[in-house]
Amino acid sequence: MRSSAQNGDVKIELGRRYRFAASHRLHSAELSEEENCRIYGKCNHPYGHGHNYVLEVMVSGKVDPATGMIANLEELDGFVESEVLEPFDHKSLNSDVEAFRATVPTTENLCIEIFRRLKPFPKAKLERVRVQETSNNGFEYAGENPDGFEG
Repeated sequence: MRSSAQNGDVKIELGRRYRFAASHRLHSAELSEEENCRIYGKCNHPYGHGHNYVLEVMVSGKVDPATGMIANLEELDGFVESEVLEPFDHKSLNSDVEAFRATVPTTENLCIEIFRRLKPFPKAKLERVRVQETSNNGFEYAGENPDGFEG
């Protein structure tokens, strides 16, 4: 008799970590200069500032009985590379990433944008993304949530 894992009936989550460096300026066109300075502080510096971000991607799926995996790591890595790392790494989020030309590139918004870009991964279900901005600040996003928040 085969175990449920061998039958592919067990749902497993896979976490994978990536790194990228990017700069941003926290500044809203909807706020005055004074409000931007008060709300964003040093993060509103006119020339921006940078972070070495750590991105954690969690996907889930059933274990494929033939491979013993829920997703091929090379396929996941290639997808994350093309959808997130290539467009974001060593870039100015404000000027180089279309999504942030009209949206303040806070790490909260960065999580939402990364989730949107990775959701179509065809080999497993995207559960959530986590972006560690600094040793003190980390943000996590899991898409729509029952409380009515949506991305």
